[in-house]
Amino acid sequence: MGVAVSNWRLARTVSRLGELGVISGTLLAVILARRLAEGDPEEHMRRALDAFPIKGVAERVLEAHFIPGGKDPGAPYRGVAMPSLGCGPALTELTVAANFVEVFLAKEGHGGRVGINLLEKIQLATLPSLYGAMLAGVDYVLMGAGIPRSIPGVLDRFAAGGPAELKIDVEGGLPVEDYTARFVPEEFCGGSAPKLQRPHFLAIVSSATLAMTLAKKSNGRVDGFVVEGDVAGGHNAPPRGVMQLDAQGEPVYGPRDVPDLAKIRELGLPFWLAGAQAGPEKLAAALKLGAAGIQVGTAFAFCDESGVEPGLKREAIRASRAGSARVFTDPAASPTGFPFKVMQVEDTLSEAAVYAARGRVCDLGYLRQPYRKPDGSIGYRCAAEPVEDYVRKGGNPADTVGRKCLCNGLAATVGLAQLRDGVVEPALVTAGNEVSDLARLVESGVDHYGAEDVIRYLRGGPVSALMPLATCRA
Repeated sequence: MGVAVSNWRLARTVSRLGELGVISGTLLAVILARRLAEGDPEEHMRRALDAFPIKGVAERVLEAHFIPGGKDPGAPYRGVAMPSLGCGPALTELTVAANFVEVFLAKEGHGGRVGINLLEKIQLATLPSLYGAMLAGVDYVLMGAGIPRSIPGVLDRFAAGGPAELKIDVEGGLPVEDYTARFVPEEFCGGSAPKLQRPHFLAIVSSATLAMTLAKKSNGRVDGFVVEGDVAGGHNAPPRGVMQLDAQGEPVYGPRDVPDLAKIRELGLPFWLAGAQAGPEKLAAALKLGAAGIQVGTAFAFCDESGVEPGLKREAIRASRAGSARVFTDPAASPTGFPFKVMQVEDTLSEAAVYAARGRVCDLGYLRQPYRKPDGSIGYRCAAEPVEDYVRKGGNPADTVGRKCLCNGLAATVGLAQLRDGVVEPALVTAGNEVSDLARLVESGVDHYGAEDVIRYLRGGPVSALMPLATCRA
């Protein structure tokens, strides 16, 4: 559901109501830094940092990013280092602390289960993100947007207090070259590292082939799957075969793109169905198909507890009531090359004029692609950065057409937009196709609803077996 849409408030509410609340782990270092720059008026960030178990880390994070009383409204947020191979200790500490804070707050005050969702494609932040979440006792790790075969082994090693490595995909890298990110808990902790709870690992898949590969070839235990269809929000798996677009310019999905649930059932692992599943009849149907339940995203994305800016929530509900809510599966928006769901909202990046008026800049860098330079060193490029920069780094200019800065756009969606020369970054709202049905959750004469309303509606079915996943498939 984007960056910080499924925040700690939403995940905690859902978990306290007996379901699995899942926070988005994308860009959390940036989110924490900006919350602290806003002065942390309710003191939640500082309360969680006070509980951080490694001496000195919280103090350094606060010294670098906390602004008492909040920054001047006309001032930009201070920059945060972009993820890279061998990134410095300041970004590593901020990333670990940010994931700890989000999980700690989501788990605070109840005994329910909490998960975190990460994207396999955002590799450079993965290890410190996982370690921070595990320090806070996260119960589930969910990962998609790639083939996360190495993640189960990372969880095993971190749980034992040992170091973990993750192979990094470097474009143009030679077969003899090995690019690896490494995180050593003992070094981070300044001595012996604690043993930690090993969270369950759920892979987000769009095909039985991928599920079978992960179940049989991962370097550790896979505990289940979220089986996601092409109508879900955020990034979607591309259609199989050659990309074809319909008359509206959206990717065409066909029978080959429908997951074979019979083969997934044969693996003997629990699975949840995702993508336009938010209805009691959908839950009942999923259970009949052998699923353990459903994942729900869009219905929670616009509830009171989510991180989406209130005006955007009201607009989504208004559009749903008017029958005008529309989501465009944009084949070009994401720098990753994956199709990306973009809700059509006035004055956001969904409008061609707003997109054209925005100066291209890449200053957060979570979707940058590492590449091998001619001298063997590593560079970083993003298809949404200034075209001349991308081409200078060896990129194909055709790859830049229509690309949108998801990092800045999604941060703006949750009220943390950067300010540049007096211009506020425009939002980019992602949602699944079910956004057109939001009105069914809202009482007549009211323009908002809560997470409890969603769960109450879904529990109108025969049983409760939900997985509310409010994540950044960003």
